[in-house]
Amino acid sequence: MMLVVGESIVDVVQRPDGTVTEHAGGSPANVAVGLARLGLETTLASTIGQDDHGALIRMQLADAGVRLMEGLAVPERTATSTAVLDDEGTPSYTFDLTWAPGPIPADLAPDAVHVGSIAAFLQPGSDDVEDLLRRVAPTSVVTFDPNIRPAMLPAREQVLAHLRQIVPLTDVVQTSLDDLEWLAPGVDPGVVARRWLEAGPAAVIVTMGARGARIHTPWGSIMVPAAPARVVDTVGAGDAHLAGLLSALDDEATLGPDGASELRMVDLAFWRRVGTVAARAAAIAVARPGSQPPWRDELYD
Repeated sequence: MMLVVGESIVDVVQRPDGTVTEHAGGSPANVAVGLARLGLETTLASTIGQDDHGALIRMQLADAGVRLMEGLAVPERTATSTAVLDDEGTPSYTFDLTWAPGPIPADLAPDAVHVGSIAAFLQPGSDDVEDLLRRVAPTSVVTFDPNIRPAMLPAREQVLAHLRQIVPLTDVVQTSLDDLEWLAPGVDPGVVARRWLEAGPAAVIVTMGARGARIHTPWGSIMVPAAPARVVDTVGAGDAHLAGLLSALDDEATLGPDGASELRMVDLAFWRRVGTVAARAAAIAVARPGSQPPWRDELYD
């Protein structure tokens, strides 16, 4: 079973031609939908209001087969994100969000736990997330995507303080060039990846948009090219990439209680295989509007 922890948001997308659409989103919720569409039993620990936007999110989760964890706090209104797309389909974001889930149960014995984005850094919920990770890290594979959204984050120093606590609890970190430019301005991405590896993860994956992704491990790094795609927009591309990666890790039987130790022994050929699956998932997602990760029969046709 997969446990995903983090915010659920309705993405309001404003396109260059003036049209506006609304899609259920939020990076962690997108990952949960992606995992469920790929056939993995998935639970999402998130906070969703009892409003129209909340109904939209619940419908998307239910359609994909995601189970919503019960017992977490219910916000007064569901979070929203407005993405303004430029002529190349690249979004810039503004957010209306609070994150205060309360204590997150860890009695589900998940094979993997994914956390990321705003929920990892925004108080008061970030402390609940960190507490959960400390409880599950010994028995689950933990993945983390900082997915930096500066408009809704505290000061960089506070974000970096949370990052220093979370990275040692993880097994796989996925980040982007944009994330790293905000987290470590002017520092070579490979240098940052190596620093994070020294803290404990088995792999640090740096996504590079149309160029693909570089996967850093203690044994070296490899570049996995992006799969060919006709880009409609890039909303949710990184989330689809991560869902594809976790699906591939599951297919390789490297999740569960022994997964963390196994991931520290695999070679670069292993990471190329799983990285290629992740690249295909991202390519499918960018070819359609909003965050629409692939179903299993699309990814493994």
